[in-house]
Amino acid sequence: MPVPARRLPSWIWVTGLTAGAVAAVVVLAVQADSGPHPTVTAARPSVSASPRPSASKPAAPAVVPAGSGTGRRVVYSLGQKRVWLVDASDVSRRSFAVWPGTVSPDPGSYTISLRAEPTTGSDGVQIEHIMYFAAKSGRSIAFSNALDGSSPPPASGIQTSGIRMSKADGTALWTFGETGTTVVVAR
Repeated sequence: MPVPARRLPSWIWVTGLTAGAVAAVVVLAVQADSGPHPTVTAARPSVSASPRPSASKPAAPAVVPAGSGTGRRVVYSLGQKRVWLVDASDVSRRSFAVWPGTVSPDPGSYTISLRAEPTTGSDGVQIEHIMYFAAKSGRSIAFSNALDGSSPPPASGIQTSGIRMSKADGTALWTFGETGTTVVVAR
C-alpha cells in the first residue's frame, strides 16, 4: 500500500533555494579570489631591440606638429609616437618618444580627466603616473610609465590602451599635466 507524500510548505522551498544560491555565490567568489592574478614577475617585459626613449640624451628638438593648437597643452603625435609638453607661450619644454598600446585615440582635442594612483596595467606590469584623457573601443586611454622603467612587450592578442614612456618622462608629464590640462592628439 503506497504512503501518501506530504507536501512541504512553499517557504521551505524558497528558503532552501535561497540558501543554495548564496552558497554557490560564496564558493564562486572564493574560487575567483584564489585564482591567478597578474603580477609583475609573470609578465615582465623582455629586453627588446626597439630604441628606448631617454630623457638624459636629448636629440635635436622635434618640432611640435602643425595645427596642434595654442597655449599650454600636451601634444601626442600618433605617427611620430612622441609627446610634447608645450607651455602657455607655445614653447615646447620637453619632448620624448612613447610606446603606444594597440588602441589609439582618434585625432582631436581632449582634457586630462583623471590622475590615478599606481596600479597594474592590462599587460600585468605595475604602472604609475596614470593620466586618463580619452576612450575608444571600450578602453580608457591614458599616459603612464612602468614602475621599473621598462618598455611594454609587444601585445599578444590583447587590447592595450596605455601610452607608456620612460620613468623620467612619466614624472615630467605627471608634473606638467594636471587634471583639466588639454591633450591634443595629432596624426
